[in-house]
Amino acid sequence: MGHTAGPLTGSCRCGATTIAIAADPVMTAACHCRGCQKMSSSAFSLTAMVPAEAFSVTAGEPVKGGIQGPQLDHYFCPHCKTWMFTRITGFEAVVNVRPTMFDDDERWSRPFMETMTAEKLAWVELPVARSFEGFPQPEEFPQLIAEFAARD
Repeated sequence: MGHTAGPLTGSCRCGATTIAIAADPVMTAACHCRGCQKMSSSAFSLTAMVPAEAFSVTAGEPVKGGIQGPQLDHYFCPHCKTWMFTRITGFEAVVNVRPTMFDDDERWSRPFMETMTAEKLAWVELPVARSFEGFPQPEEFPQLIAEFAARD
């Protein structure tokens, strides 16, 4: 999939809010939960789990929308309302960024795993390495991260 060569940048639909990452994601995923289906207006949402210290908002001031605590917060561009990233309580080490925000949207958009398949639309089939009816258990993440890092 390649590695970042310096910061990878991106923006919301209108361009008012911009982001950058200075490190590769530790995982990519598709979430099939009903909440993600409704927020994305699609069959699933895509996520690139980026180390928090490597993520930055470079322009604009995202606002909370969708779910707003206590388990997680979704962040949007205040102007065009694009869902850009999510912060999950208890997982402060990563930021879940929508990979289609990146200018190079092909680099991290392919999901390594899918979650919440119990809520998946019946016609959806994704080319993933790992699949979970719910969410992986926290103790499974070190192995998943290692598998993700070792892929092609």
